[in-house]
Amino acid sequence: MDLGLNGKRALVLGASRGLGKAIAQSLLAEGATVFVAARSLDKIEAWAEGMDAVHPVKMDLSDLAQVDDLVNKLLGEGGVDVIVNNSGGPPPGTALAAERCAWISHFEAMAANLFHLTTRLLPPMQERKWGRVISITSSGVEQPIPNLALSNGIRSVVVGWSKSLANEVAGDGITVNVVMPGRIHTERVDELDAAAAKRTQKDIAEVAKASRATIPAGRYGKPEEFADVVTFLASDRAGYVTGSRIRIDGGAIKSI
Repeated sequence: MDLGLNGKRALVLGASRGLGKAIAQSLLAEGATVFVAARSLDKIEAWAEGMDAVHPVKMDLSDLAQVDDLVNKLLGEGGVDVIVNNSGGPPPGTALAAERCAWISHFEAMAANLFHLTTRLLPPMQERKWGRVISITSSGVEQPIPNLALSNGIRSVVVGWSKSLANEVAGDGITVNVVMPGRIHTERVDELDAAAAKRTQKDIAEVAKASRATIPAGRYGKPEEFADVVTFLASDRAGYVTGSRIRIDGGAIKSI
């Protein structure tokens, strides 16, 4: 199936590892030119060595000046066709323990600056009458995850913004969707399992086994399985999918 991505320009945030890296690699396999942004430029350069279609960019989403520098660079080159909003997750913790300063700082990096970046990059898409905006959130926006209050709350804001934006730009040929990963086996999931093991004083393998037992598929997902769904949503074939939340969780979310 030709996804119509050959020659398209995509921006993938948080692409030094995990889901962002897998998404960037999936888009590259379909012939897209990919700008990959993250704080750890060396990690991007390590996996992208020798790939001419990869353009690594060092950027910290919490720094608005760096966000604007990237946007200005991209707009100067004609913009992009695909935006994948993927931010790092906040530290685990309860809602009762989360302080005001933590909510504000993580909201800026995980929501406000993403909204700003996307809004600034939309005009070239509107002129071309084609564009894709895909935001990676979490299964916690539908079924809050214990001890991840900051993530549950802030990523839910991204869902509301995405649906509002989808309605506003659908007539311009731009789709806006949210993709919700469940337990996809990345470094982030390993870190969360390690934190849970420390909190409960259990072995990490025991924690991971218990976590897998809650998933009907009986396993953690592969980053490639997640990335390929995102790539389809970025494609020409997915032009009638917008304003949607897509689960990739092995059936873990209990609701219909």
